[in-house]
Amino acid sequence: MTEPTAPVARRWTAFLSLASLGLFTAFYGPIQVLLGLQAQELAPDHKEIALGVVSGLGAACSVIANPLFGAISDRTTWRAGRRLPWTAIGALGGVVSLGILAGAPNIVIMALGWCAAQFTLNAMQAALFAAVPDQVPHRQRGMVGGWLGVGQTLGIVVGSGLAAAVGGVAAGYLVCAAFLVVTTVPYLLLRKDTVLEPVDRPRLRVRDFWINPVRFPDFGWAWFTRFLLNLGNSVAIVYLLYFLQDEVGYDDPDSGVFILTAIYAATLLSTVVIGGVWSDRVGRRRVFVCWAGNVMAAASLVLAFWPTWPGAITAAAVLGLGFGVYLSVDFALMTEVLPAATDRGKDLGVINIANSLPQVFAPVLAAPIVTYLGGYPVLYVLSALVGVAGSVLVYRIRSVT
Repeated sequence: MTEPTAPVARRWTAFLSLASLGLFTAFYGPIQVLLGLQAQELAPDHKEIALGVVSGLGAACSVIANPLFGAISDRTTWRAGRRLPWTAIGALGGVVSLGILAGAPNIVIMALGWCAAQFTLNAMQAALFAAVPDQVPHRQRGMVGGWLGVGQTLGIVVGSGLAAAVGGVAAGYLVCAAFLVVTTVPYLLLRKDTVLEPVDRPRLRVRDFWINPVRFPDFGWAWFTRFLLNLGNSVAIVYLLYFLQDEVGYDDPDSGVFILTAIYAATLLSTVVIGGVWSDRVGRRRVFVCWAGNVMAAASLVLAFWPTWPGAITAAAVLGLGFGVYLSVDFALMTEVLPAATDRGKDLGVINIANSLPQVFAPVLAAPIVTYLGGYPVLYVLSALVGVAGSVLVYRIRSVT
């Protein structure tokens, strides 16, 4: 496989972003609102533990699914292409899984449904994101990463908005599922994909999922810095609903999450594409990622020392400014440290573990801190410290300026 050189069309970028919107609506409607409400309904006396267990199990499934389906799509030789079939299969599986969640009568079925959703939606994400290094030349990746970030951000807003507006947990899941279908179909109908000949298909071995950080140090540092920055962010948002309810004392925490998400999205959208394009033009990535991470850490400190509704609004706005630049530029940086063109899907899947694994650790870290070790101020200081560490260590990556 060779690196692409022809610029991608605007329509392809737009429909990729639209599919990303549907994907992240299906992810974040549950994560931001629905799982918390469902845990509160099914286990009102142990809602924090129930939510932590369900979220952690689902994230553990995503750790497996993303690199696995990335590797499978790398080796798919269907005439329809390598990535598009798994995009469709993952979306269909996500719809079925959200339907299971809608009818879950207890925490066990809720956990099974969320694990299935994470498994299938991560299959879709692995195929969708691997299309970028397949199709997009280096000089456009910041821009395309920015538009992917637009889809992701609006997905968070739409997911939270649908979950809060439709009334009822079951209806929220079903509307998110329907939205996923509507937004994915246009991208699939473009039928733009690479086809792998059977003779060129590499073998898939378990050891291939280990990418030696000594042999590929830049990949290792890129993975580790993404892990730290996402861990800081995950620790900050895992109990946002309960933070508004129990610490801030906001009267309608469901709507509060949506309001904060909308503010965060508005400021993020003001920087996500601009940051990616600016990074493309100056040919630099690390300085953008570093400063974006520090801005995100500052947002956590606002929550730690100003736990009020105005403080939450300020933090949401600051977080959006930093995360917008981070989303577009860090994605471009990751595509430039991949070890081999033949394994783009698998290697991006391994990188995406750095997105998923923090969701496993965040509830484990957050639950005892909130309950026994100082509460929300300590939680958000920890979030900031982890984020600053990730920001500084990005300069250990040498092959990208």
